[in-house]
Order: sequence, then structure tokens, then C-alpha cells
Amino acid sequence: MNSPVTIVKEKFGTKAALVAAVEKLAGEDLWVARTNKEKGLAHVSNAKLLRLLSTFTVVKEKFGSRDKLIGAILEVEKRTKDDGYKARLGAFPVPRLYDLYKSTSKRATAASEPRVKAKRAPAKVEAKAAPKAAPKAKKPAKKR
Repeated sequence: MNSPVTIVKEKFGTKAALVAAVEKLAGEDLWVARTNKEKGLAHVSNAKLLRLLSTFTVVKEKFGSRDKLIGAILEVEKRTKDDGYKARLGAFPVPRLYDLYKSTSKRATAASEPRVKAKRAPAKVEAKAAPKAAPKAKKPAKKR
């Protein structure tokens, strides 16, 4: 398995190119601005930047924006009219929202599938132990 530095060098060339790719995907429709204004994304680790890029790519393709992702979460949880919950989800960053979506959709599909009862093996009936044979009699010791 390659280290994050080698992945960045292979795919992007430099960390600055990776930061630019993440910033390009993280527009107003996906990003919650919580980064330090002085440092920015340039001081974030390569591994975290790669995770952010993959998460933003999937969310952008599947949902298009944070609002649609939040709407999908509310649909899966059947809480579309719960404005307080929607406002609370609005404060979450995209990776946390996407994790929440994956776990709730997985839970919802598992609950909707019919459960198949596992057939139990019949209980083992222990056979009555056969009476043990009497121990053999010892031979008399030889006389010398």
C-alpha cells in the first residue's frame, strides 16, 4: 500500500495541486468554512486531503450539494418535516453527513429486508452410556 505522499506525487504532482483540486470541489454548495483563515488547507495532512477529495467527489456525483445530501438523510430516516433536526444537520461537515447517510441507509435496507428464521439443529440427545466392562483381572506375578 502506498503512502499518502506517493499517492499525491503520482496523481497530482504536488500538494498545491491537490489543495487546488479539493478547493475546486469544495465550493459554497459542499463546504462548511471551518478552516483556519491564516493556514488554510495547505497545512492539512495529505491523507486527510485525499479523503476529503474522495468524499467530495462521491457526494458531488451522487447528490450535487449539501442540501440534497441532508434531504436524502431526512428521507431515509423518515424525518422530512423535522426542521430542528434539519438545522442541526446543516451544521455538520460533508464527510460527517456522508457517513451518516451511509450508516442510516444501510440500517434502513437491513430493516426492510425480510428476516429469515434460522433453522435450529435438533437438540442432541445423549445416548445412555453403555455400562463399562469390568476391568480385566491381573495375571498372577511369575515366581522366580
